[in-house]
Amino acid sequence: MKNGSALRSPMKDLHKDLRAVARDTEDLLKVTAEMTGDRVQEVRSRAQESLRNTYDHLYNRRMRRRVRRMAHDADSYVRDHTWSVVGVAAGVALLVGLLMRRD
Repeated sequence: MKNGSALRSPMKDLHKDLRAVARDTEDLLKVTAEMTGDRVQEVRSRAQESLRNTYDHLYNRRMRRRVRRMAHDADSYVRDHTWSVVGVAAGVALLVGLLMRRD
């Protein structure tokens, strides 16, 4: 078993729980939208800020994970198909050279 796989399930659970808290906070903010009072508005403002931060954190992590996975996939592809990649790069360089020479 890999070291990361032992943490993967608890991290997924934590991520799922954070999404649930964010959804519940959104619902609470909708329900209290018409309530007035300085204290209520102060708490609503803090809750909205926390909700924004939670969503930013959740989606930034997801994006980093996707980018890391794509970089790993690209690296694997280049390692497995080295000569094909070299050929494509040479072809692109040739085309760019021809286009630059045209001007």
